[in-house]
Amino acid sequence: MSSQGPTFSRRWPVIDALTRFWRSDKGLSIFSALLLIVVFVLPPLLPPGAGRTVVSDVAYALLLLTGVLALSERGLAWRLLMSAAVVAVAVFLATWVVPVAPPVIDLTSLLSLVLLLVVVLGQTFRQGPVTFHRIQGGIAAYLLLGVIWAQAFGFVEMLRPGAFSGPTDVIPGPRGWVYLSFITLTTVGYGDIVPVHPAARSLAMLEAVTGPLYVAILLARLVSLAVAPGASRDLRAGPR
Repeated sequence: MSSQGPTFSRRWPVIDALTRFWRSDKGLSIFSALLLIVVFVLPPLLPPGAGRTVVSDVAYALLLLTGVLALSERGLAWRLLMSAAVVAVAVFLATWVVPVAPPVIDLTSLLSLVLLLVVVLGQTFRQGPVTFHRIQGGIAAYLLLGVIWAQAFGFVEMLRPGAFSGPTDVIPGPRGWVYLSFITLTTVGYGDIVPVHPAARSLAMLEAVTGPLYVAILLARLVSLAVAPGASRDLRAGPR
């Protein structure tokens, strides 16, 4: 299949523009900046209870689908990713039309975030020279890890109320879970919110291990390839 993607993407200007956005290294830097704003800057500025909107959900759906569309690999794995993305987006958007159980909504949101992480990692580590934008893509993936675990923490609390001990309801909506996730991911652990259910503890331990390993292995690899003099900066280049 052509690297330009399916023909239908050219018939829809928005889809074509977003697909080119994902295929551009600069798109990783832009996405990383947007993610920083959405995760850290906007939440304190929004009124309590502010949540999803139709516009934001449609924009997120287009971003996810075109991200999968932009991946260079077109084998069975790509077909499975696209199928999962279509299902996740369909369920996610259907919540505006028909009643959907909250656990299904949370699980679908978790699946879509994992798929978005795969897209970001796929574009960050695709063949080609390591640039500043690729490093920004690695940072964006790290931030997505925090958001994914925040969604997972909220899902566990929904299924098992009381899975976490502490002021989880002080910060309305998902903000409290984002806070817990990032202090766990960075192994800060203030101790104000504590996982008490076995499933919650397992998730917290897994995140605490994943955070440092990601920085030490994947991000460090990207940075070393970008700055090492005389070394090959191509992610898939073999030894010379």
